Amino acid sequence: MNKSISLTFLTMVCVFVPVGTIGAQSMEEARTLYAEGRFMEAADLARVLDTSEGYAFAAKSLAIYGYYIVPDGEKEDSFLQAEELARKAIRLDTSNPEAYLQLSHAIGRLAQVTGIWEGLDEGYVGQVRDAIQEALRLAPDMPAAHLSLAAWHAGVVSVAGFMGGILYGANEEDALAHFERALELAPQEKIILIEYALGLLSLNEEEYGGKARNLLKRAISLPQKDAYDRIIHRKAVEQLAIFDDGQPG
Repeated sequence: MNKSISLTFLTMVCVFVPVGTIGAQSMEEARTLYAEGRFMEAADLARVLDTSEGYAFAAKSLAIYGYYIVPDGEKEDSFLQAEELARKAIRLDTSNPEAYLQLSHAIGRLAQVTGIWEGLDEGYVGQVRDAIQEALRLAPDMPAAHLSLAAWHAGVVSVAGFMGGILYGANEEDALAHFERALELAPQEKIILIEYALGLLSLNEEEYGGKARNLLKRAISLPQKDAYDRIIHRKAVEQLAIFDDGQPG
């Protein structure tokens, strides 16, 4: 086979490699980077795929990077980027529940750094709720969406009290129901146990403290599957220590 024929053959091979295969490999590489704690690199790799799945995963990675790693003064930019990536994911596929979930995640984190009153002015509270509810409409048994909606209810109630119900429809009963549903769907997920515990403490530490403590202990007993699990594991250990220190001897 002469040189020109060889080049032609190689070109044909490259052309006929399925694009989906290349994308799947790249997503797998992005997930590996995420599991290693290289969240920014994972986001950069996923976003260049120009797919709804890639943009949603990039938004997730960037929001985690912004919340846990980026210095306080730079967090807002990370969350704004994550929000835009999630919106791109939705534009490419309006039926992708993960895209709506990551939009809610990014906006929720943005609301945390901009402050309560600015968040209210910008409508962040309602936007977070609407995005989560759309994720659940598309995927009714999505554990992370139930967890997010539970945390939304608990967070609004803990900050706004009964006004949270009047203005946004937030209430303790729905928080508890969605926490329970998330746990039922994914009982071995460390993040669900931890966020359930924190939600209970924010609602009523006196009433739910015992259950919250048990949830934290269960979370700590689970294996740490990846870098994110290691981060939230430390958070659970610290929270349990704070909780126990505050209990009467």
